[in-house]
Amino acid sequence: MTSQPMRLRRSQLAVPGSSEKMLAKAAQSAADHVFCDLEDAVAPSAKPGARHTIVEALNGLDWGRKTRCVRINDVGSEWCHEDIITVVEGARENLDTIMLPKPLRPSDVHFVDLLLNQLETKLKLTKRIGIEILIEEVEALACVEEIAKASPRVECIIFGMGDYSASQQIDMREIGGDAGYPGDIWHYPRFRICMAARAARVDPVDGPFGNFKDDAGYRREAKRALALGFVGKWAIHPAQIEPAIETFSPKAPDVARAREMAEAYAKATAEGVGSVNVGGNMVDAASIRILNNTIRRADLIGM
Repeated sequence: MTSQPMRLRRSQLAVPGSSEKMLAKAAQSAADHVFCDLEDAVAPSAKPGARHTIVEALNGLDWGRKTRCVRINDVGSEWCHEDIITVVEGARENLDTIMLPKPLRPSDVHFVDLLLNQLETKLKLTKRIGIEILIEEVEALACVEEIAKASPRVECIIFGMGDYSASQQIDMREIGGDAGYPGDIWHYPRFRICMAARAARVDPVDGPFGNFKDDAGYRREAKRALALGFVGKWAIHPAQIEPAIETFSPKAPDVARAREMAEAYAKATAEGVGSVNVGGNMVDAASIRILNNTIRRADLIGM
């Protein structure tokens, strides 16, 4: 098995797994990541058929460099194990990650991890399938640190504020909105999820914004997530792909400045100097860690 890959997740596009037309459009989109949905976007009676529709799309469409993900049903449902078995056996190396919704405890992640272990061994797969986790319940937020470290397969922790609103009984008329709260109602769960993800060395991703016609509102929430350290945000509609990519991509002047400062610092340390003045800015060991975050993001994007 390979080591955990680095993936772009600036824009995670949701697409119903039962729609061949929408899956084809998603494969052609500019999103970094597409998750083919077997959960909320698919009616119970359509779930078995949607599994096969997704497999055909994963195997037959050109996804380019996108991360190919499938959101399964939660482990407490009647569909979860067959979701995993059918999709993994059908798509094999054409599947990158499984998205697990509504875990309540680390053992829910352990179940998915164990089943994937068995399938990869049986099928002799040459790469490890990652797990992306949706934090959607108050029980999950209460133990998010343990959930984030529940398996070496975990690549990403996502804040699903829609179901979370229901779980905490927040009066939310619009998923991802502000609910009239005097401040950012999502600050605490976002902060805690991001901190747990970073401590586990996995990506934090912000969840949906329901009104896809409200570009300003989407950009506001994306910027709030970026400020806390998130790497990307969901797009429930193709109209949200571009603002997500724009928000979570570093600006070219900032990248150039970061590389200039890093080069100057490397030269200074080679000469036995612990800090250096670059254009009026003091660069030392602490500041170089911040600059390296920008450089790594730029390198991953290919800037």
